[in-house]
Amino acid sequence: MHNIVFENGWFLWFLLAIPLLLTYYIYRQGKANAPVNLSTAGFLLNGRRTFRHYLRHILFGLRLLVIALVIIVIARPQNVDKWQSSTTEGIDIVLALDVSGSMLARDFTPDRLEASKNVATEFISSRPYDRMGLTVFSGESFTECPLTTDHAVLINLLREVKSGIIEDGTAIGVGLATAINRIKDSNAISKVIILLTDGVNNRGSIDPVTAAEIAKTFGIRVYTIGVGSRGYADYPVQTPFGMRYQKMQVEIDESLLQHIAELTGGQYFRAVDNNSLQQVYNEIDKLEKSKIETREHSRRDEVFMPWAMAALVILSLELLLRYLLMKNMS
Repeated sequence: MHNIVFENGWFLWFLLAIPLLLTYYIYRQGKANAPVNLSTAGFLLNGRRTFRHYLRHILFGLRLLVIALVIIVIARPQNVDKWQSSTTEGIDIVLALDVSGSMLARDFTPDRLEASKNVATEFISSRPYDRMGLTVFSGESFTECPLTTDHAVLINLLREVKSGIIEDGTAIGVGLATAINRIKDSNAISKVIILLTDGVNNRGSIDPVTAAEIAKTFGIRVYTIGVGSRGYADYPVQTPFGMRYQKMQVEIDESLLQHIAELTGGQYFRAVDNNSLQQVYNEIDKLEKSKIETREHSRRDEVFMPWAMAALVILSLELLLRYLLMKNMS
């Protein structure tokens, strides 16, 4: 809803001068029309008052109206939306991304890692009110970006993630523990970790189930995503002649990922191609909605111009009547 406010509202106090001027004018008119006793003035009693007699009062009224309008213009009326409460969606989310060498397998386009980064980027962009962070893991784990509302920075860091930046392997427990450490102290009502991997836990000093139990203790839901087609896929293999791709069996510890999700109140998803991965993130987006209240208002718009134009028109009318129609009046 729109509301009229005045930037210089204190100036409206000068409007109180209008009734004072009107009272003084009426008083002066009374003094000017005081009775005079003349023995030969009887013929004046029958004289009719012309339109000009009343017009001079109209002129004074127009002048008062101009003064009132000028005062309103100086007070600067503005049109502004009232403050409104609205609810938006927002939670704290940490993405835990597997960057092991197997994530370069080409059963996704162009590969698992790039496909995961692209879909995660769209997911981040679609949730502007969330605080989000990013951790990566393979044989070890580290935080790429802590929880932040600056999604542009988060997306830029996500795009720079590459396989081979840390020791190879699949340390799911360590990766989950790193993400837990980044979100456990959050004051958000909803705390979520999205853990994406394409393999079997084979490294790290922290058991994945133990990490999941810690997440449950802190009220953190973990959504797990297994990335990889069913059957065989082209995996990168280092040979004396450089990197080559070979058909290898896809192995994902789905029972472990499902157990982690169920233990923490989340869900497990399997993505076998780019489209199904996109659908997984869409499903998580629908599942994780928590309402937060925000207050917002629109800009102020100056609306003094109609008042100023009205003052100009009335002043012009008053001057036109005074100096043309009433020119010969004393």
